[in-house]
Amino acid sequence: MPNADIILGVDVGASGIKGALVDSTKGILVSDRIRLETPNPATPEAVAETFKELVKAFKWKKRIGVGFPSIIKKGTAYSAANIDKNWNGLNVKKFLEKSTELPVRVINDADAAGLAEMNYGHGKDMLGVVLLITIGSGLGSALFLDGKLLPNTEFGHVRMHGMIAEHYASSRIRKELNLDWEEWGKRFDEYLNYMDLLVNPDQIFLGGGISKHFDLFSPFLNVKTKLKPAKLRNNAGIIGAACFAHLD
Repeated sequence: MPNADIILGVDVGASGIKGALVDSTKGILVSDRIRLETPNPATPEAVAETFKELVKAFKWKKRIGVGFPSIIKKGTAYSAANIDKNWNGLNVKKFLEKSTELPVRVINDADAAGLAEMNYGHGKDMLGVVLLITIGSGLGSALFLDGKLLPNTEFGHVRMHGMIAEHYASSRIRKELNLDWEEWGKRFDEYLNYMDLLVNPDQIFLGGGISKHFDLFSPFLNVKTKLKPAKLRNNAGIIGAACFAHLD
């Protein structure tokens, strides 16, 4: 596609690496989404091979935007909670550029989802403090003030019940402990009330794959802050990564 606004967005997750071509001015997918399994273990070399395979599937030869599950500063990973520890301290941007021989822009995966929701979703033109929580293998977070991102918040790592919050209230924990929606919903409500206490947001959006089941667990959420599922749901990470690459 010759349109310079079309960018390949990739969302690297603990269980899957997903990508699609995105119209970065409209915030919509303009191709089918392709998902490849995240290698286990998700070493830099193994993930780079899968990433390269994904890029080849699109026959893509231009800039790529990547949402990555780590604190990201100037392309370098500074954490590795849900991915192989060997990523910690590695320049993800340069590593993926070397594997594909293409320009790559990298952003924290939850921040990417937040950018998408604030630019093309329910958060468009919204002022005040907005918090997006992505619910998946972990709990990701993106925090905005008057539409401006405060990057790398990592609120899934606050402490609850002697552990980090994502080990208590993530979607992965719900599955591993076989919790029903009420049991898990009450755990997640604890987490939301903790975030409400710490951040005092004006609006909370919930993203990630589990957000499509919002009606099943929302009856057990009592947090006082305005709350709704993110409009872009599980495509937000892909769209936000492409948006970041377009703007960067």
